[in-house]
Amino acid sequence: METGKMRQHNQITFFDEMFGNLKPREEMNGYQICPGFFTVNGSTVFPGGVNFTIHSHYAESCELLLYKRHQKQPWLIFPFKKGYRLGNTFSIFIFGLDINETEYVYRFDGPYEPEKGFLFDKEKDILDPYARTVVGQEIWGKKSENLKGSVYRGKVVADTFDWGTSAGPDYDMSDLIIYEMHVRGFTRHPSSGVKYPGTFEGIREKIPYLKELGINAVELMPVFEFDELEESRTCQGKYLYNYWGYNTVSFFAPNASYGTNEEGNTPAGEFKRLIRDLHDNGIAVILDVVFNHTAEGNENGPFFSFKGIDNNIYYMLTPDGYYYNFSGCGNTMNCNHPIVRNMILNCLRYWVEKFRVDGFRFDLASVMGRNENGAPMEHPPILEELAFDPILGKTLLIAEAWDAGGMYQVGSFPSWKRWVEWNGKYRDDMRSFLKGDYGMAAAAIHRINGSLDLYPPETRGNDATVNFLNCHDGFTLYDLYAYNEKHNEANGWNNTDGCNNNLSWNCGEEGETSRKEVTELRKRMCKNAFATLMCSRGAAMFPAGDEFLNSQYGNNNPYCQDNEISWLNWEDLKKNQEMFEFCCQMIAFRKEHPVLRKQTKTARGGWQEISVHLENPRNNQIKDETKYFGILFSGKKEGPKEEDDFIYYAVNAYWEELTIGLPLLEETYSWFQIADTMDERQRERPILPGQSLTIGPRSVKIFVGRRLQTNDKNGDGRMVGTI
Repeated sequence: METGKMRQHNQITFFDEMFGNLKPREEMNGYQICPGFFTVNGSTVFPGGVNFTIHSHYAESCELLLYKRHQKQPWLIFPFKKGYRLGNTFSIFIFGLDINETEYVYRFDGPYEPEKGFLFDKEKDILDPYARTVVGQEIWGKKSENLKGSVYRGKVVADTFDWGTSAGPDYDMSDLIIYEMHVRGFTRHPSSGVKYPGTFEGIREKIPYLKELGINAVELMPVFEFDELEESRTCQGKYLYNYWGYNTVSFFAPNASYGTNEEGNTPAGEFKRLIRDLHDNGIAVILDVVFNHTAEGNENGPFFSFKGIDNNIYYMLTPDGYYYNFSGCGNTMNCNHPIVRNMILNCLRYWVEKFRVDGFRFDLASVMGRNENGAPMEHPPILEELAFDPILGKTLLIAEAWDAGGMYQVGSFPSWKRWVEWNGKYRDDMRSFLKGDYGMAAAAIHRINGSLDLYPPETRGNDATVNFLNCHDGFTLYDLYAYNEKHNEANGWNNTDGCNNNLSWNCGEEGETSRKEVTELRKRMCKNAFATLMCSRGAAMFPAGDEFLNSQYGNNNPYCQDNEISWLNWEDLKKNQEMFEFCCQMIAFRKEHPVLRKQTKTARGGWQEISVHLENPRNNQIKDETKYFGILFSGKKEGPKEEDDFIYYAVNAYWEELTIGLPLLEETYSWFQIADTMDERQRERPILPGQSLTIGPRSVKIFVGRRLQTNDKNGDGRMVGTI
């Protein structure tokens, strides 16, 4: 058995073999020091001390400043003298440092020539880009008063989390049912009933709910340290924040205000515990990451990290030193510069290795395809490098394939058969068709069929689309059918912000209504949309709260609303229990039938994998005026028996009832109706061969083909199908 001394000896031996036998070389300010590990970024705890390493291409000198916890003045300053710099890298190893009390920043000296992009200022405290924990804004909405001269500081932390044998689930991309959520907004409302509202722990308390719903992946809106106070202001008596978090401060640190701030806990530890527990319940974790810009903004923005290290390397600059703004947020990261590429790669590897993250969704990913002058690149190095990196080999890479500079790449994002996309065309085409727009049936069929016109398997692989009708950016599902126009007055920009082309329909009355026929139609339209999403090939995604008709009161851009507009009101779950149960049933149905998600083995009977049918099922001629169609999915169920699987999805976007027929299956099979958004009482209804049916106005029906038991009838004379 290995004793404590043996373990310590083995750790030191491993340490020596990996990094060499470090020995104190000199003393400074009462501490033994020596040159550090130049290839180990950030502050890293080793046996015996702490290693600090940082890079700057153009800096002439650098100092490390150490602070006691919450103190305004540094208690130690280490200048990186000769021997502590190698190339453009500064590194020092300090023996015997108490990590529980140590916070740190850097100061750089060098040229100050803004027109050339040099902004060095030896009086500025600079946050380490590789800091694993950031202090200065641990309480939501409050900046620390103790950080005199600093905007933020890094904190030295040791990674002691024990993952045990926990491992993330291994799903095919098309099998994912992704639940997009904002960490704070998910449980911040008093109705959430959790002990730690608005935190990682709050989500952890809601895992039983996520299991009941049936989703198998969560996509968390930004969790990297961000500045919610950026451009904060008061409007109509409410204090507005940069609530969403798309303004990164530090790419390696979880947002401190998402922790509980309980003594002895850290945001990183609580986040890891959340991820472990999600994994243990079969739920993958995807992070929404923002590499297109940072919280430092433009010439008028704050100065706390990259600007003071290598401003003209980390940001895209115009010839006269100003910031290109392809992000729409003031600056644009120079993602294809080798130094920035290396940082992004190190960052993603870190979250995969240390936090076991399963995937990343890249905000405004098209920015990452631009060169240092902003021009689009045919083969962007950063995108290719991430696609082929061995550590990220099983990691999901999801692109928001557009940016604020006008580059729109849905269907054409560089992929190497690794990158997949938020399918913005699915959102737009399906919204248009479902509300009855003219000429949209053919496009809708393409979208339901996996958008093979956009993502041909031979060039994009089999799983390139993430289908969605709603996300954080835009109307919720309920608001999509409650508002014709956006209502963003509460944001303070005179309703000029947010998208104007919402492809929405208020069902006859704008906003809240007491008219029963309007509310019933809205609920049916929401069911139609959700059923369609669950019956579409490719990964499916929807935002938290859509399953119980969450509303943002017509605000389609609540990026600044840290209040009831954005917080989920869990009372709506009780009020709209029927919708929640419908969503649970549709999610379970999607999981049960792989033919809805992807191509499977061919079923008997000669049926095509996917076939399209009109009211007369022998007719498949789609016209501009077409508002009804049915799609027959055929294939095999998974499992040892490999049973045939037939699903018929029928949608009527017309405002009147229609008479339809169903395709005839072979004699041993019959159709059973399992969903009708017009009348849920019609579940498990058998359909006789050749029988004519009616489908209600603006509704969806779903049928399953089941093998009939020979000569078996139930008590009321109906044939019984096997499941």
